[in-house]
Amino acid sequence: MVLHFTEALIFSSLVLLSFIVISNPLKVNRKANFWFGISLFLWATFWLDEMLYITGANPLHGTAKLGLSIVQFFSPLIFYISFIFFTNPNFKFKKKTVLSFAILPILYAVFLIVNFYTERNFKIILIGLVISHALFYSVKSYIKVKQHQKQIKLFSSSITEIDLKWLEYIILIMIFISLVIAFFNIVYFGTPLNLYINLTMLATIFFIAYNSLKQKEIFPVNKKHRKEVITINTQEESEKPSAKRKILTDEELVDYKTKLNELVKQKQLFLDQDINLASLAEQMELTTHQLSYIINNGFNQNFFQFINHYRIEKAKVLLLDKSSDKLSILGIAFESGFSSKTAFNTTFKKFTNQTPSEFKKQGSSL
Repeated sequence: MVLHFTEALIFSSLVLLSFIVISNPLKVNRKANFWFGISLFLWATFWLDEMLYITGANPLHGTAKLGLSIVQFFSPLIFYISFIFFTNPNFKFKKKTVLSFAILPILYAVFLIVNFYTERNFKIILIGLVISHALFYSVKSYIKVKQHQKQIKLFSSSITEIDLKWLEYIILIMIFISLVIAFFNIVYFGTPLNLYINLTMLATIFFIAYNSLKQKEIFPVNKKHRKEVITINTQEESEKPSAKRKILTDEELVDYKTKLNELVKQKQLFLDQDINLASLAEQMELTTHQLSYIINNGFNQNFFQFINHYRIEKAKVLLLDKSSDKLSILGIAFESGFSSKTAFNTTFKKFTNQTPSEFKKQGSSL
């Protein structure tokens, strides 16, 4: 009874969540959420047989079962495609990419059809293809997220809400679940295992729902700014350190470094929570590549470090200022240009090896 209840809850939760993610009420990360919603719906189909059994309907068989199995095989690939668009919303499918995506699904379909219509048994091969396909795209998705977490520091000053850390956790959970299911499908299959796996999956679905519905737009809304920062990302990813060209002369670099420092300090641009590389470049009347070069080579920092250095210095002043005692830690975070207490605490700890509270307490005792 408990097993059937969890199965029904998983199926209905995934179907509902896929609809919400695809419809995307907040209209953020549109392409990524579309593909992510499709992958959630495909996950729901893995519990379709159980739902048909619970409701007393006839289970799928024959061609319908075969077709569903082929479609389900695409779920890790669709999951990975959503990651591509989360990390590059301007991504365009190329013929070469589509062909590489199709190799394993075609191979799986061939073995499945032969296994279905002949007396040959390719169960081990089919399970191997399912495992390798799931692991391959899970690992690629994980690598994609780790690259994204480095690249967003090139253009964004606030990364806590756009670093896709929650997707990283989901990948690790899904790899674990896939391996456990595949292993026990070969050597053992029983109700206790199903219940534990279902409970883990249910907890994962709730985790996905919470994080996916609060995920903010990752890249700048302004189309021109978006294109520029994505270009910076792709160029940084493709170029080797030794191959990076010199954009400005040494004299120009020193001159622009001084101007940039004065502009940010005088206008206190670091207090703008949404400031990004492209918007700052616009104010400096430079290209994003030029500004990135100045920050990287002039200050030996990335954009995230550059802006947050000013924010941390502002926060230090407020934390030690007796007249700011009425402000809470959250209030100081906002006054310093941070968008949340979590972002403030995390960034402050990275820069100073202390939390804001520890820094304030130490300053008060001096």
